[in-house]
Amino acid sequence: MKVAVVGATGLVGRGILKILEERNFPLTELLPVASSRSVGNKVTFKNKEVEVISAQEAIALKPAIAIFSAGGETSKELAPLFANAGTTVIDNSSAWRMEDGIPLVVPEINGKVLTKKDKIIANPNCSTIQLVMVLSPLHNRYGIKRVVVSTYQSVSGSGAKGVNQLMAERNAEEVVKNYPHQIDLNVIPQAGDFEDNEYTTEENKLQNETSKIIGEEIPLTATAVRVPVIGGHSEAVNIEFNEDFELWEIKRILGFMTGVVLMDMPEGNIYPMPVMAEGKDEVFVGRIRRDFSQPKSLNLWIVSDNLRKGAATNAIQIAEYLVKNNL
Repeated sequence: MKVAVVGATGLVGRGILKILEERNFPLTELLPVASSRSVGNKVTFKNKEVEVISAQEAIALKPAIAIFSAGGETSKELAPLFANAGTTVIDNSSAWRMEDGIPLVVPEINGKVLTKKDKIIANPNCSTIQLVMVLSPLHNRYGIKRVVVSTYQSVSGSGAKGVNQLMAERNAEEVVKNYPHQIDLNVIPQAGDFEDNEYTTEENKLQNETSKIIGEEIPLTATAVRVPVIGGHSEAVNIEFNEDFELWEIKRILGFMTGVVLMDMPEGNIYPMPVMAEGKDEVFVGRIRRDFSQPKSLNLWIVSDNLRKGAATNAIQIAEYLVKNNL
C-alpha cells in the first residue's frame, strides 16, 4: 500500500509522518510530497531518509491513500487529480469540509458514513474535532438544544508562523507578524479572519462543521480566542439539553466514550490543561458542573492537542478505518 503525504515538510505534515510511524500504519511505500522548493529534499521515516517528490510524480505512482496538509488552494487544485487516479484523499484543509457530497469525518462519531465511492474525505477543523467528541455522545442521550463555546487556541494552530511570532516576541527578536497584534503576554479575541457576519472563520467552522458531523442542526455560537500557548487547544463549553440530566450519568457517558479521557477531580485541582495534553491523541474533559442559571444546562472544559487528534491523528484514524473496512 502506497501512501502519499502532501505537505510532508510542514508542521502538520511532519506530525503525520511521526504518527504513521507510531501507529505502525500498514503502508508499503511512503511518498512524501511538497512544493517545488522542497522537491529533492529528504524526510526521515522509520529511521530512513525518503526523498520528497512532486505531486505529479506521486499521482503517476497511484497511491492508495493521499493525506493532504498543504492548504486549501493546493487541496482544491490537486485533490481531484489524485482522486481521478483512483487515490482516496484525506484532506486537512477547509477546502472541502462544507461541500455537498464530501464526508466530514471523525471516525469515532460518523465513520460509518464512508463508502468506497468517497474519493475525497474532509478532516474537520481542530477545534471542531475535540468539541464533537464530547457533544456527540451527550446529544445521543439528552438531545442538545443549544451550545455556547469559547475557545482558547494555541499558536501552533496557525502553523510555524504562529509559533515563530510567539517565540520571537518572547525572546525580543524581530519577526514577521502572523497576528495583527502581539501574542506573547496577550490574548487576541480573533482566531482566523473576520467574515461578513462579523464572526471569524474559526467561529463559523465550529458552527457549520459540528452540525454536519453530528448529522443534524446544532444551534451553536462561538468566540474563538488565540492564546500564548504553543500546543493544545482549550474550550469552555456551555450546553443546554432538551432533557434533564444527572452529573454522574454525564461523567459515565464521557468516561465510556472511545478517545475521551475524563479528568474531573476539582478537590485535587485535577482538570485538563494544554501542558499535559500536548503530544497525546485523546480528548480530555473536566470541570463538569451544572449551570444553575438555566435549566437542563451544563458547563465543561475540553482540551486536546490540535496537531494530533485535531489534525494528523484524526486523518490517520480515517485512513485506518478505510483499511479496516476495505473501503
